[in-house]
Amino acid sequence: MKILVVMRHAKSSWEDASLNDYERPLNKRGKLDAPRMGKLIYQQDLAPQLVISSSAKRARKTAEAAAEYARYDGEIIFTRDFYHADVERFIERLKDVSDDFSRVMIVGHNPGLEELIEELTGRWERMPTAAVASIKLPIDQWSELSEKTVGKLINLWIPREISHRD
Repeated sequence: MKILVVMRHAKSSWEDASLNDYERPLNKRGKLDAPRMGKLIYQQDLAPQLVISSSAKRARKTAEAAAEYARYDGEIIFTRDFYHADVERFIERLKDVSDDFSRVMIVGHNPGLEELIEELTGRWERMPTAAVASIKLPIDQWSELSEKTVGKLINLWIPREISHRD
């Protein structure tokens, strides 16, 4: 069995209109939500053994903050492939993950993440910014992952629905 932790990038800033979409940073709320959700990941015993993130600035910053608070001490893999990726792109990349890792976290963008969750669980779930979903996958090797894999959505956490207490 493998566990996939899916996180959407935290809230980004639209303040600087001269920046292209790829370079948009996190806004104040995003800078607060990313570490909070990382802490939640740790508290839920879902600390990743590998983190793969979109290389877009808002996703990079989300992945770094969440990983730190989830007590992840490995290297984060940043890939442009996850920038507005579709289901096929996510699955193809995950199929290459070493079987040494049983819990993998990906950080990316909608609509791809919502579509991935639906594809792997049969359930459509809304993924607002900084939301985290955990999916239990009935596979022993990442290379077995396909669009036909039927996993189970274990939980979905949305920042504004979680207490702000630390």
